[in-house]
Amino acid sequence: MTVNVLFAAKSEAWENYATHLPTALAEMGVAANVATDFAPELVDYIVYAPNSTVQDFTPYTRLKAVLNLWAGVEDVVGNPTLTVPLARMVDEGLTRGMVEWVTGHTLRHHLGMDLHINGQDGKWRAYVPPLAEERPVTILGLGALGAACGQALSALGFPVTGWSRSAKSVAGLTCLSGADGLTQALSTAHILILLLPHTAETENTLNDTTLAALPKGAVILNPGRGALIDDKALLRALEAGQVGHATLDTFRNEPLPIAHPFWSHSKITVTPHIASTTRPRTAARAVATNIQRGEAGLPFLHLVDRARGY
Repeated sequence: MTVNVLFAAKSEAWENYATHLPTALAEMGVAANVATDFAPELVDYIVYAPNSTVQDFTPYTRLKAVLNLWAGVEDVVGNPTLTVPLARMVDEGLTRGMVEWVTGHTLRHHLGMDLHINGQDGKWRAYVPPLAEERPVTILGLGALGAACGQALSALGFPVTGWSRSAKSVAGLTCLSGADGLTQALSTAHILILLLPHTAETENTLNDTTLAALPKGAVILNPGRGALIDDKALLRALEAGQVGHATLDTFRNEPLPIAHPFWSHSKITVTPHIASTTRPRTAARAVATNIQRGEAGLPFLHLVDRARGY
């Protein structure tokens, strides 16, 4: 049986997937028609970006699943017209990209690279960084991305603490959970990495109170979600020296408005939401795998828990 797969995303995204997605489906042995337009009642699967024009799923009467192209699902999970399974994007390329960004910026701050990159003024600065084993790192969020980043940093010798809402176990990491666990995880974080999803519970995870729980001069990396941080609280913590530097990749409003104080702050590095971008070649394989499973009657991978919002 041939299935109809609707690609619902911006036109520039289709340009990247038009070859990769049909190829991946064929390699998985799935007979499929893939297009950007179908009569709604004929659609079996929707490969979906939340910024697409499809916002009402009611007409898609034979829809089996919505397969998100993004890791984040906060812009679709609450849609009341979506009643079929929703899968988030977990993709080898996306994970590798996140590990590389997190590892690179962790090492940058650990080694004090900015001191030398920006200090070519003839002064011989004999700063010797500590070894990785002396620089505790905390990761908030132990999903696929958080666990992978934590294990990569642990392999480099960093003592890594991971925190999640519910108890988890990740090899090589000290895993904490719950409110008490969060306070403990923050208290040792010389470098703090945010990889939580954005939900009502995680909004402003970093605020005046939690920022004060960090060791003085801690570095923050946020490749997760902009709304995890109270922007004004972060600025206050930077000015007070409680936070030494923040490298931020995600923001409440994107692109980050030109007048936003983050752009000009000497202790903030802005990167333009590049920490982990979905790669069409590998993402197409992840989507095709889920469609193959659906057609075989197997459970979909990486299903979103509607109650938790991720």
